Amino acid sequence: MIRNKWLWAALFAVPAVELFGFIYVSSFLGAPKTLLIMLATSVIGLLMMRFEGKKVLQDSRTHMQEGRVPGRTMLDGLCIFFGGLLLILPGFVTDLIGFTLVFPLTRPLYRVFLLKWIEKKMKNGTFTFYRR
Repeated sequence: MIRNKWLWAALFAVPAVELFGFIYVSSFLGAPKTLLIMLATSVIGLLMMRFEGKKVLQDSRTHMQEGRVPGRTMLDGLCIFFGGLLLILPGFVTDLIGFTLVFPLTRPLYRVFLLKWIEKKMKNGTFTFYRR
């Protein structure tokens, strides 16, 4: 039940913050330049996501061929995936978070929180494994 409340809050808060950011930036630059910046950040972010995703996929294949579990690279892949989703959404705040998820130097910060979340779910028994 708590998760639903946070989801509803985010559903209304994120667009409101993004709209405020768009209005604030467009008051300095004008609407056309602001739209161009938003489009450019999305394209750059998607290209970055594609490049980093290929790199993580190649690292995962290498680990599996060597007989190692690609745990860290799988978490990197999740970060890149969610960063890409945020980059697709229009807005400056989501683009900023998306870039930090895709960028390799800031990704370990998120990886730590993601690992703690997975550990917590596994200890509670609420983590579900799907097998073929």
